[in-house]
Amino acid sequence: MFDAIVVGGGPAGMTAALYLLRTNKSVLILEKENFGGQIANSPRLENFPSIKEISGLDFADQMFAQIDALGAKFELEDVSKIEKVGDIFRVHTNYNTYESKVVIIANGVKHRLMNLPNEQELIGNGISFCAVCDGPMYKGKEVYLIGDANTALQYALTLANYCTKVHMFTLFDKFFADAILVDRLKAKENIEVTHNMNLVEYLGKESLEGLVFEDTKTKERREFKTDNVFVCIGQIPHNENFQDLVELEKGYIVTDDNMETKTKGLFAVGDTRKKTIRQCVTACNDGAIAALAAVKYLD
Repeated sequence: MFDAIVVGGGPAGMTAALYLLRTNKSVLILEKENFGGQIANSPRLENFPSIKEISGLDFADQMFAQIDALGAKFELEDVSKIEKVGDIFRVHTNYNTYESKVVIIANGVKHRLMNLPNEQELIGNGISFCAVCDGPMYKGKEVYLIGDANTALQYALTLANYCTKVHMFTLFDKFFADAILVDRLKAKENIEVTHNMNLVEYLGKESLEGLVFEDTKTKERREFKTDNVFVCIGQIPHNENFQDLVELEKGYIVTDDNMETKTKGLFAVGDTRKKTIRQCVTACNDGAIAALAAVKYLD
């Protein structure tokens, strides 16, 4: 029996664990892949307060070491189900069942990928997903971006503020974004949009060296030399296993201001919950709020 089980070992989950541990609560963190979440794949983190520059992996390692020193328990297991029996939560994984008085879901989201060979190896080595996080690395350079919805257009506009040129590619012949964003995009002279282009190949092994697109109408292939690309084709939350205990909106978990779900004692933090801004610092914010609310619930 633990005071709290945290599902997910990214910045939100580890911050929640930190605040719980500092109030002398017992904490188990269940992570199915690797601690650090998406930030661990970022080559440079430069927008976290008090840290001028650090690699995402080093940042994640430091967070892990901090909560490990405070006595957090860890298991690399995949959570398949959460149920509440009376006042106790039972968390089922692919190996075991654990019990706790509160649960904090911090399982994040997955970026939708192009599913091409060598893609996983190039993530963080030329392939990026967040212009706010990684865009400043390419200040004064030309950048490439794939996507056609609101986030893609917002990122293109952000990049256009400090990059010499933004090459933007869409799969279809139109945007699926708000009209105001489309108008702003068209007004930017350093954003070049090419429609009806399907990415078919990443060039490079250890780092990105180029992109190969196929015109969806003519089937002609075009190669572009670049060391960067921002893939902005959506995110995928994985909360179906929790839908009996939480309210979902477009797959994301709905919470109140204390990060609590519709089930008392069950919280959700970070990218997995319905929110506007998904950044490392806001994930940590969620984790701290949820942990303090959980402590109040436990006491």
